[in-house]
Amino acid sequence: MRRVGLIDQAAARFRDEVVSGRWPVGARIPTEPALVAEFGVGRNTVREALQSLVHAGLLRREQGRGTFVISSSELTGTLERQLAGGTRRHYLELRLALDSTAASIAARSRTDADVALLRELRDRREAAWSSDDPDARASADLALHRAIVAATHNPLYVTLYSSMLDVFAVHMRDDESEDEETAHRHHRELVDAIAAGDGGRAAEAVASIFAPFMG
Repeated sequence: MRRVGLIDQAAARFRDEVVSGRWPVGARIPTEPALVAEFGVGRNTVREALQSLVHAGLLRREQGRGTFVISSSELTGTLERQLAGGTRRHYLELRLALDSTAASIAARSRTDADVALLRELRDRREAAWSSDDPDARASADLALHRAIVAATHNPLYVTLYSSMLDVFAVHMRDDESEDEETAHRHHRELVDAIAAGDGGRAAEAVASIFAPFMG
């Protein structure tokens, strides 16, 4: 029992390294000997604690390379496994539902500070489209939509949405079937509707954003 408790304690400490960002997503974590020295536990305990985080979807072992952080949330790994196998349209429909509801709630719950941030991120999104870097464009777009969810001030919604973004990103990358100016206009309408407290118009703006991708 004491050994099981020690493994759980070590796993909790390693999980905190991931969730806090001290071990960021994409990074290779310290070697087992380094962790033994840093945390003061045995090598077998370290190995089993790390394996529990592999099973949880936070870490991935790569033969000959080490162990890498692949997610900062156990929920993301669980969702990725549960949602595997969906078609691209399934992912689009799910995100449309989440974004529409978030926009409607945000219109009721947003603060002046939220509105100022949304306008800033809207402008950053437009500026990013002058770049040829698809990663910069995707990052700027997701930052705006994530901020809209944050403006709901519903912590459960924020946690769920943030966890699902990693799943959505795999299936919706570089998808730009709408012309640039129309996309900018729809995002401006979205932010303006939230600022005005008009939930219905905000949800309609989200539908307009997604319409070109739905076929």
